[in-house]
Amino acid sequence: MVGSATAWYLVSTPGGARRDPFVGVLVSQCMSASPLLLLAAVTTLTGPARVIDGDTLVILGQHIRLEAIDAPETRQVCQRDGEWRCGLAATEALKTMTGGAEIRCEGTATDRYQRLLATCWVGPVNLNAAMIRQGWALAYRHYSTRYAHDEADAKRNGAGIWASVFVPPWDWRRQQR
Repeated sequence: MVGSATAWYLVSTPGGARRDPFVGVLVSQCMSASPLLLLAAVTTLTGPARVIDGDTLVILGQHIRLEAIDAPETRQVCQRDGEWRCGLAATEALKTMTGGAEIRCEGTATDRYQRLLATCWVGPVNLNAAMIRQGWALAYRHYSTRYAHDEADAKRNGAGIWASVFVPPWDWRRQQR
């Protein structure tokens, strides 16, 4: 556990994020004394982003999972006048939203794949919420209900994947195993 915290801990600087071995040692010592201290540490990454899929970005080499949302997987298809590559559409929607702009992500934890779980912004726009509102992702209620209201609006408006028949991404992944 101590090694993984040290490996992902990045320090936000005016020029971007950088790994800091001193901070890594400090985090390791704090975890030994009190694991809850690490939960208060916020990691901020700012820079251009590469979009991996509808809920994953890479900034400065760090993979970031948009927290509390779940978008269709890139290979996932939905039904709308036949098969529709809704996972690819969700990925393209996030690419359009980021549009080469500087992205700011803030998170306090990592998932089992060592991705930073974060809320990300383009200027004042919360990307997590925008993906839900535009119907390209679902509120990941297993972890949070933060975007449930946005999801209800998208569903009511038939936005994005709500204009199709689809399997929730978490069920689709389970079926692929």
